Amino acid sequence: MFVQELELVHESVEESGSYGSVMEAIDSDWIEQSLLSANKASIRNRRLPAQQAVWLVLWMGLIRNQSIKEVCSSMDIALQSGDSTWSRVAPSVLTDCRRRLGEAPMSYLFKSTVSAWLEQALGENNALGLTTLAVDGTVFRCQDSEENANEFGFISNTHKPYPQLRLVSLISTETRMVLGAAFDGCHVGEVTLAQRLVQDTPDNSLTLFDRCYFSADLLVNWQSSGVQRHWLTPVKSKMRYEVVEEFANNDLLIDMPVSPQARKKNPELPETWRARFIAYQEPKGEIKGFVTSLIDPVQYPLDKLLNIYWQRWEIEEGYGELKQTQLQSKVTLRSKFVEGVKQELWGVLIAYNLVRLEMTAIAKEAKVAPTRISFTAAISLIDTQLRWLALSPDGKLPAKLKQMRADIKHFILPDKRKHRTYPRSVLYIPSRYPLRYKQ
Repeated sequence: MFVQELELVHESVEESGSYGSVMEAIDSDWIEQSLLSANKASIRNRRLPAQQAVWLVLWMGLIRNQSIKEVCSSMDIALQSGDSTWSRVAPSVLTDCRRRLGEAPMSYLFKSTVSAWLEQALGENNALGLTTLAVDGTVFRCQDSEENANEFGFISNTHKPYPQLRLVSLISTETRMVLGAAFDGCHVGEVTLAQRLVQDTPDNSLTLFDRCYFSADLLVNWQSSGVQRHWLTPVKSKMRYEVVEEFANNDLLIDMPVSPQARKKNPELPETWRARFIAYQEPKGEIKGFVTSLIDPVQYPLDKLLNIYWQRWEIEEGYGELKQTQLQSKVTLRSKFVEGVKQELWGVLIAYNLVRLEMTAIAKEAKVAPTRISFTAAISLIDTQLRWLALSPDGKLPAKLKQMRADIKHFILPDKRKHRTYPRSVLYIPSRYPLRYKQ
């Protein structure tokens, strides 16, 4: 049984020394709790009970170059048949067990892992004494099935290649680990999804938003949902405000009116909301300045605020690692049914955090920032661990894992440039098809 193999590996690692395998990061008890919370625990004896189905979904998110059936076979996830003879698991069994599992256990497991790994995920505080976080969205494609199309819809009403799923996540810019995620059909906007992340935000933090998230309803709720939960976002070109106090040149305390539409939607919003407006003397590209809830100029000096926003690009780097390296640029999720799509995406996010957790441990040993460890090398390490876990004698595993982690240190990336020649911007990707313009 796969879980029993895990426990044997854990025992052999503990006996060999203090080195911890990446496999120890996920506690089997969390899986049991996630199944019990959703009433999904298996009662009947099955070749692929609910607990094994959870592991299958996790490895699906990590081992992208194999089919679901191959993942199940190579990781030896299914139990032996009743007569103790080996046989392959039919694809219909895999689909049925995942339908029985549903989304809820994977969502619960994601939150359990984030809670357990939170200290490592947050990393060190910034120069302001706060944890730096970032929020942004991305899109995944779903399999072209009628069920997915009805649930998730299409971004374009005229051009409908695949149903699409919109994801908004909250990450720590220090480690790029995902602290919260909300996803829905493409008809749901990013601001609406960001509202679902309010309760996932830790205290004593500063969250960096893109301009599209400039919403009184979102930002006021974000700030008031806990202790010292601050935000910072670029200035919009048509922002209305009234100056309350001038701290210094281009550093103002302002009041902004809340629109009647926002107050109608949320009557608890005030008529005005207060923030700090910081403008660049020499604008960097399209960004002219920032609006933030850090209104105390003594506790949060101007010079420390001007450069902190550019850490928001860490979430773009994180999405690049997840889509291009972990999913190998195959951003179309495998599942043809709605619950399968959702559970698969939770599995992908848990697997991504598992890789980043290992990178954080490697970075701590190497005494460098977690973002300087190669994601490609780290995911290769974990993939090798999984394969050796299924194939190698338990006694040899700890030494091999320790040697691999030592080898990863040779893949430390160079430190980032502090001053860029050109401001960062979204890469323009030309269309693959010729365009026709009206004369």
